[in-house]
Amino acid sequence: MKLKGTQRTIILLLILCLNLGCDQVTKSVTRTHISYYDQLQFLNGHFTLLHVENTGAFLSLGAEMVQPFRFILLTLLPILALFGGLVYVLIKKNLGNLMSVGVIFCIGGGLGNLYDRIVHGSVTDFMHIQFGALQTGIFNAADVSIMIGFGLILLDAFLKRDEHKKAEAAVVEE
Repeated sequence: MKLKGTQRTIILLLILCLNLGCDQVTKSVTRTHISYYDQLQFLNGHFTLLHVENTGAFLSLGAEMVQPFRFILLTLLPILALFGGLVYVLIKKNLGNLMSVGVIFCIGGGLGNLYDRIVHGSVTDFMHIQFGALQTGIFNAADVSIMIGFGLILLDAFLKRDEHKKAEAAVVEE
């Protein structure tokens, strides 16, 4: 079922708000209940909760950058990109549901981290996963949202590619 009009806009904004709300609640709980030196381990040490404040971007990239470059790259450009993406998704009526929700998840995660950077001066990260030599960096719910969003966007592209191939095959058979 393809969402249309006001219903589509309301549902997408609701998903965005829920996404942002979940992110901010988890970060608030982390800031309140986990001190900087605590590490809570679960699943035989494969999943760890800890409190880290990241002053940079992904994997602390840009943390050592000087102002005003840091402000431009880590605050101003993301504001413009997230606002542009939101306007695009809300105005572009022919985007599929999967693509729209994927982009909204990415925007929600981006807004969550951007809010932290503006209000707290850093982004609160608190989860770490490790299985043997494979491990993640320390991340948060906003990062998970961004990854889910990219996954949905890739799935949409994959499904559209298959539809396109089937349509081409049908034309060739005729």
